Amino acid sequence: MPYLSRIHLNPLRPQAQRMLRNPQVLHAAVLGGLSRQPVAERVLWRLETPHQHQLAVLVLTQSKPSWEHMVEQAGWPSADEPQAMVRSYEPLLDQIQRGRTFAYRLKANPTSATKKPTRPSEAQAQQLAGERPRGVRVAHRTLPDQLDWLVERLAHAGCTTPTDNVNGNEVPAVRATDRHRLRFHKTGHRTDVPPVILESVTFDGLLQIEDPKLARQALLDGIGSGKAYGFGLLTLAPPRPAAER
Repeated sequence: MPYLSRIHLNPLRPQAQRMLRNPQVLHAAVLGGLSRQPVAERVLWRLETPHQHQLAVLVLTQSKPSWEHMVEQAGWPSADEPQAMVRSYEPLLDQIQRGRTFAYRLKANPTSATKKPTRPSEAQAQQLAGERPRGVRVAHRTLPDQLDWLVERLAHAGCTTPTDNVNGNEVPAVRATDRHRLRFHKTGHRTDVPPVILESVTFDGLLQIEDPKLARQALLDGIGSGKAYGFGLLTLAPPRPAAER
């Protein structure tokens, strides 16, 4: 049975600050919440930062987790309010029916595989020079390319994207927010190792369910690449009235 968790973190705690700087640190803490080690199940997570005084992590797991270690290390362990909430994901999955419309959020790393990158890195050039080269991943950096990627991925997930009329043009009913380049070192502060560089964009919009089976699978498996670094978790909510969007 899948579970969705929300863990509140204190941005003033040193460990929470380390999690903010390096998603690999946060990924390790998330995996530490599962008792079956090494972790073999699919785990999706997303860092939520509504404003500078709030910090939370959403985590989707296939087994029931425990988050005491994260609260102790990076939260408010003595606070009156619950600091970690765990809920069954089944009630949401049961609502995924053909024709239903949902508001969604997706923090994504839009990429595509190609055997002909425009500017391959040294590692990509070596990979493509092999006898049976596989495609390498390249990032979509412009907003139009990122939106095209999103619409295509949602279609593969059994969903269609409603449109809005803007200045006489039909455009996807989605906002791309918090677009930035994520840069960090897997090995901490070592400068002799090339950093990991990922394009990050958060999408907020509307979708309509066309294929419930594909949509449920996308919710459980995530969308796109970079899932270990906090990308790919698709979350749904009831749509708000148009006047409130």
